[in-house]
Amino acid sequence: MNGADRLCEELLANDIDVCFANPGTSEMHFVAALDRKPRMRCVLGLFEGVVTAAADGYARMADKPAATLLHLGPGLANGLANLHNAKRASTPMINVVGDHATYHLRHDAPLTSDIESLARPMSQWVHRIERAEDVGRDTAAAYEAAMSLPGVATLILPADAAWGEIPETPVARTMLPPRTPVDEDAMRQSVEAIRSGRRTALLLTGKALRADALETAARIADATGVRLIAQMSNGRIERGAGRVPIGTVPYPVDIALDALKDIDCLIMIGAQLPVAFFAYPGKPGRLVPDQCEVIQLATRASDLKEVLSRLSFELGVKRDAPVTVSQPCTDWETLLDGDLTEDAISVAVAQFMPEGAIICNESLTSARRFFGLSHRSAPHDFLSLTGGAIGIGIPLAVGAAVACPDRKVIGLQADGSGMYTVQALWTQARENLDVVTIVFANRKYAILQGEMRAVGATEFGRNAQRMLNIDDPALDWVSMAKGMGVEAARATTVREFVDLLKSAMAQRGPFLIEAVI
Repeated sequence: MNGADRLCEELLANDIDVCFANPGTSEMHFVAALDRKPRMRCVLGLFEGVVTAAADGYARMADKPAATLLHLGPGLANGLANLHNAKRASTPMINVVGDHATYHLRHDAPLTSDIESLARPMSQWVHRIERAEDVGRDTAAAYEAAMSLPGVATLILPADAAWGEIPETPVARTMLPPRTPVDEDAMRQSVEAIRSGRRTALLLTGKALRADALETAARIADATGVRLIAQMSNGRIERGAGRVPIGTVPYPVDIALDALKDIDCLIMIGAQLPVAFFAYPGKPGRLVPDQCEVIQLATRASDLKEVLSRLSFELGVKRDAPVTVSQPCTDWETLLDGDLTEDAISVAVAQFMPEGAIICNESLTSARRFFGLSHRSAPHDFLSLTGGAIGIGIPLAVGAAVACPDRKVIGLQADGSGMYTVQALWTQARENLDVVTIVFANRKYAILQGEMRAVGATEFGRNAQRMLNIDDPALDWVSMAKGMGVEAARATTVREFVDLLKSAMAQRGPFLIEAVI
């Protein structure tokens, strides 16, 4: 066997059986090894940003890593924006980057680059394999890092380490170290803060936002009066009817400051201190008051469900106490026919999405009402843009659909950000993934127009308009989708959209609705 064979066997031994790939010459031995492992599902992306976002979406839903395969430094660089998002979501991923053979690097060939320096800002762990004999050990270390941090582990695979022959030896599953133990001092401070009667909030992220963990958090809230808040950037929330509703830290800085102004103590469970996405003249960056006490009860490396259970126990909360959950909505807003609007789309999707749907949201401005409406929708998972780097939505849905082939995936997609990774539609078609992509075709960078106003620039001249509008020429999403093998249709009225949405919910396979607003 060779090093590439050993890498595949290590991945499979740890139940990593999906590889999202865009390979090149240096990775051909790894491609050949993948070909010898029929258990490994290989999914091709036509751009590296598709590959990294798809691996992110897969891991958020599968609760285990996928592997990626990228070609040298430039290929890695093409995928960095969505690796940034994955890092912010604490997504476990083994990011395999091929490199020249070790002895070829001295020639400074055209594709030679400093892969480590490119990878490090967007990865929690980076390592270069030196020899074929090291592949097994180093792949096991990458898996341990991806699962324990959790996060993006980038493994650099030189070509000669891939093709080098090694003895065939048994491969065993990698044993993971215990989770970070509970900080007893932080637990004591948290219990004291909650019992003090001060206005206290729990800020949650990661697996603390799963349905069972949210029930534990809700019992704490009901018994003590603490407030529950989800971190703005989080990978996945289980929500909908029958589940505990929870709001997030708002994106607009003024709304966020107002929402958090009354908190005296913030207890962070896997979360980070809430800060504004950007600096604005005359406004603070920290979103909680300066006098607010902040307690870091758990990091993302902790078992967040166990931390909540322990906090509940220390507070004397009954484990079987009933919790308040969202009730199914029976009085949805009436959808009157007429020109299609952003709000009508949000209402329709919230009303007609099926139970078990997975929502991949990259329409921050146009779908702003959806999150508030959908807590009474059928039970579903909500996946959001975490790191703020746009271009995640369409391929995120690819990964979610590969992880959960029996569930409907719905992408709420802004048109501007959708163009960054539109190639992911081709992968949806090739893999016949059950994804409905709804493009909010407002033909402008609406979020940037809002940001211009937020910094005090309220007059849009010709140059500003040409940088913030994408209507000349107008994008034709139906033609683009069909050109990549995805069935598509356009809606300009409420009735047209509702009819298309109902039809798409009733069939399997990829479908795109261009919603002109």
